Amino acid sequence: MPVTLFYEQLTKQGDIPTTLSYFTIYRLLKKHNLVGKEILPMPERKRFAYDQINELWQGDLSHGPTIRVHGKAQKTFLIAYIDDCSRLVPYAQFFPSEKFDGLRIVTKEAVLRCGKPKRIYSDNGKIYRSEVLQYACAEMGITLIHTQPYDPQSKGKIERFFRTVQTRFYPLLERNPPKSLDELNERFWKWLEEEYHRKPHASLDGKTPHEVFQSQVHLVSFIEDGDWLDAIFLKREHRKVKADGTITLNKQLYEVPPRFIGQSIELRYDERGVYVYEDGKRVAEAIRVRLEDNAYVKRHRSPFAAVSAKEGEQDV
Repeated sequence: MPVTLFYEQLTKQGDIPTTLSYFTIYRLLKKHNLVGKEILPMPERKRFAYDQINELWQGDLSHGPTIRVHGKAQKTFLIAYIDDCSRLVPYAQFFPSEKFDGLRIVTKEAVLRCGKPKRIYSDNGKIYRSEVLQYACAEMGITLIHTQPYDPQSKGKIERFFRTVQTRFYPLLERNPPKSLDELNERFWKWLEEEYHRKPHASLDGKTPHEVFQSQVHLVSFIEDGDWLDAIFLKREHRKVKADGTITLNKQLYEVPPRFIGQSIELRYDERGVYVYEDGKRVAEAIRVRLEDNAYVKRHRSPFAAVSAKEGEQDV
């Protein structure tokens, strides 16, 4: 709290005499580093760098340039990974929002292009705390590490990359602004490959990120099964199947095979579909129910209804 409020509380509660001045309290607090930013001393830092590629990737999100699409301003956000050893960027892309869908795309593309890292080091942002990312990293054997809160300096390499983008790429957009998000990404990827990856780095003894990564490419553990990678990045939910064989997900009604009625099932989904999983394997697809279509579906008479009708006739 402000020193003025702290002083008022002390005098109000009788902890100090009213004759003791505010400046005396202020000088006392300042003497013990309890005033201003000095109250949170900076932690000791030591520079480090792994000597092998894909030992650690640093990941983060940065605000990108605002572009105009059809006359309307659109914010952009850059999501990226950087390899700690080579400074190579496995993948990065601009998105119109800070949602997890962007991180999912970047992570999958980075792993497909450059293999899987042993560790991913990111901040405590919501998308990096996502259960989907934690599940995916666990299945790939990747250790997911988070920084301490309010400590962006601990991810110095990715922060330095973002500064390079701001000082060397963004100025190129001023004379000829991109007219769409796709154009922004195409120009960014071209700059990333032709300039950033091919430019010697002082921290790499004058070598380029591309040279360092290629010199150790034999160490890369590639994932060649893209379908498996898609599956582990699906969002996950559990639902109990109703008596009519339906479940509700994201305010939409879905139908599943009758054998699941009354059971609690695991659902995995993305923008392409909703699937039923058992023991980690996909066993069925949930079909979205369209009530207007069901009105025209020919229904077969239930055998239980027939039995009930016969019993009714016997009673008469």
